[in-house]
Amino acid sequence: MTNSTYHSTGNHQYGAAMLRVTLGSLMLSHGLLKLFVFTVPGTVAYFGSIGLPPIAAYLTMFGEIAGGLGLLAGVLTRLAAALSIPLLLGATWAHSANGWVFSSNGGGWEFPAFLVATALVVVVQGGGAYSLGRVLPRYIGLPKLSFA
Repeated sequence: MTNSTYHSTGNHQYGAAMLRVTLGSLMLSHGLLKLFVFTVPGTVAYFGSIGLPPIAAYLTMFGEIAGGLGLLAGVLTRLAAALSIPLLLGATWAHSANGWVFSSNGGGWEFPAFLVATALVVVVQGGGAYSLGRVLPRYIGLPKLSFA
């Protein structure tokens, strides 16, 4: 397969969409985990135990849920991915004392660091195929957003 064939078939757009949906699923599931399993008070308490203010817990849950939904739908994809990077860097920091491997007690920093790299790729590639950010503006009469 030549490079021109690769791009002419749109395969890169499907790869970008798969990566966007994967990152969105992980962000959303982690936000919902904090909300429904760890609960809001439990999440706030944990953030406090590692020296973070309560507002950080609320912002993290909101960012993971809203960003995850945005990524899944492909709405403002690049912006959602870019805004997830500080959250993922925070998760990398929170797990850094546990060692490298995520199977370590308390989880290591390798998986959050990988998600940082994944978010950077989504920022560069955009939403890919099946992204509402590509079609929604034309249906509601808005110009195409550069962060789609």
